[in-house]
Amino acid sequence: MFDIVWSGISSVFRYIFILLIYLFMFWIIRLIYLDIRGIKNKEIRGDTYLKLINRKDSLPFKVDEFYSLISNVKIGRSNNNKIVIKDPYISKEHAQIIKEKADYFLEDLNSANGTFVNNKKVDNAIKLVSGDTITIGRLNFLFVIEK
Repeated sequence: MFDIVWSGISSVFRYIFILLIYLFMFWIIRLIYLDIRGIKNKEIRGDTYLKLINRKDSLPFKVDEFYSLISNVKIGRSNNNKIVIKDPYISKEHAQIIKEKADYFLEDLNSANGTFVNNKKVDNAIKLVSGDTITIGRLNFLFVIEK
């Protein structure tokens, strides 16, 4: 009697284990797919862009993972900006990135909560270097220039 019950329990655990293996494989394949899709979107971005560091799914508002910086770009909540982010901690016109020849500069537009580069508050226009971390509201971006 005990052998029959134990045999049934071990079969159930065997099927649960197999199901967990399949779920794990599905999760890995999904991550690979999302990574490949991100590489394909990279071609659209261009050579200079902002890459979101935060986890997109942890934010209560819509935000893209990449923003191209082909020309001058204003960032804020207002629809008049090139980069529109509906974060309540971002001002209507929060900051702007200005391109001058091959250089990029970040300027805070007197925002309520400030703009930070590498955890330092931006008071005047600051020259951006590839790898700088830009914090605007609750978002952290990586400034990237690919050559």
